[in-house]
Amino acid sequence: MAVRFPFARTLCLALALAAAGLTPAVAQQVEPPGKQKKLPEAPAKLPKVDRGKNLDFLFGALKAAPDEASAKHVEARIWAIWLQTPSDTAALLMSRAKTAVDAKKVDVAIKLLDSVIKLRPDYIEAWNRRATLYYMQNDYGRSLADIQQVLVREPRHFGALAGLGMIMQEVGDEKRALDAYRKALAVNPHLEKIPDQVKALTEKVEGRDI
Repeated sequence: MAVRFPFARTLCLALALAAAGLTPAVAQQVEPPGKQKKLPEAPAKLPKVDRGKNLDFLFGALKAAPDEASAKHVEARIWAIWLQTPSDTAALLMSRAKTAVDAKKVDVAIKLLDSVIKLRPDYIEAWNRRATLYYMQNDYGRSLADIQQVLVREPRHFGALAGLGMIMQEVGDEKRALDAYRKALAVNPHLEKIPDQVKALTEKVEGRDI
C-alpha cells in the first residue's frame, strides 16, 4: 500500500519504536532496519506506590511542562511506569520477547507476547508492544486490534494514539488519522513531528482558513 506522505514511513517507524517502549531519546535516533538500537528491559516488579495516582500526577505535569527538556523527563517517567511488569513470569517472557526482536525473530516475539497477554491481560505494554510488532509486519488489522486493547485500559496512552494515527494515515483515512493525532497531542503536547502532521492533515481534511 502506497505511503501518502513523503516522510510518513520514517515517522511511523520512529513512533512505533516509541510505542514499543523506547525512551524518547532513543526513539528520536531511529536507524534503518537491522541497525536499530535494542529495546530496554522493563523493571521486574511494580513499586509499592499508587500507580494510578502517580500517573495522574505525571500526566498533569506533562501538560504543564514549561519546556521540552522538562516534558521529556516527565514522559520518560510515564514510560517507565508503563513498562513495569506485573510478575516475575511476565518479566521473563518480556525479556525473551525483547531478545527475539533483537535477533529479528519477530514471529517468536509475538508468540511470547501472546503468552504474556494470556497470563496478564491487564499488562498494557504487552498489548502495545505486540501492536508495534504487528505494525512492523504491515499487519494493520491485528495492530489496530491491540491498540484498541491498550486504549480501553489507558485512554491517555499517547504512544498508542500516535500509532493509531500512523496506521490511519498510511491506509489513507486522513480524517481518523487527524483525530488520533489530535488526541495524542491533547495528552502529550510535546510529541515530536506530530504537530507538523496535524497541520498538514488539517489543511487537507478541513481546508485552509480563509
